[in-house]
Amino acid sequence: MKIAGVVVLYNPDEKINSNIDTYINHLDRLYIVDNSDVNNKSLFNNKKIEYIFNGENLGIAKSLNVGAEKAYKEKYDWLLTMDQDSYFEKDNLDKLISFTNKVDYNSVGIVSPWHLTKENKEISKNEYDEVIDVMTSGNLVNLSLWKKIGGWKDYFFIDNVDIEYCMNLNSNNYKVISYNKSLLRHSLGNITMHKLFKKTVYSSNHNYIRQYYMIRNLMYLKDLYYDKYKDQIDHMIRGAKGRFKNILVFEKDKYRKIRNMQRGYRDYKKHIVGKYPYNN
Repeated sequence: MKIAGVVVLYNPDEKINSNIDTYINHLDRLYIVDNSDVNNKSLFNNKKIEYIFNGENLGIAKSLNVGAEKAYKEKYDWLLTMDQDSYFEKDNLDKLISFTNKVDYNSVGIVSPWHLTKENKEISKNEYDEVIDVMTSGNLVNLSLWKKIGGWKDYFFIDNVDIEYCMNLNSNNYKVISYNKSLLRHSLGNITMHKLFKKTVYSSNHNYIRQYYMIRNLMYLKDLYYDKYKDQIDHMIRGAKGRFKNILVFEKDKYRKIRNMQRGYRDYKKHIVGKYPYNN
């Protein structure tokens, strides 16, 4: 296995290098694709790193494709996709690589670790599961199949980029595997826990711009895959309705968040794609 990695940055904090240190020794090459407002090249001095500064925020999908294209041209087999705030502990990446080395390269599009988040979901008792979708961070992406299905969809920009890619793989009869013996520490929004009528409720607290993308891209996802993945997309729609309620009850900045959910749906109806088109 020849493994490269890509991590997409957006105005990173001081933890970025300590997170990178948890996986760079397992890679032959790491592409850092930076969507930040300023050039951060001076933060990195490891010879394995190739730093790419976009000069503007091109979104997660485009930036992942930049890294994947470089890795594909340089004949790597797998691409480790990392968020800037995610990291592996102990030997968890070794476990992921060892398992991936045993899978059928012609049929498996992604091998993902189990994501440890603040939601504290119970880890699957199975060694691995074939699933519909996984989050982007910590995945080993099969670059041959990335090329075949056309990569991540740039026009999604951010949010549901990972779900669309996984559904695309599954639609083309390629497997997405969650390897549950490998664990990844992953920050997922600013999740807060609340008690409501003796029920535990998790609120994501995503900012108002993210609310726009989450609604707009959910509707594009429905257009693309509803016939094949009706149950999953209906579940996501119910989740969006629950997020709306959580914003009203628990979250700050209610007006802008609700307004942007409405904008996201309206812009979907207008076939608007790409970067957030508003100034506020």
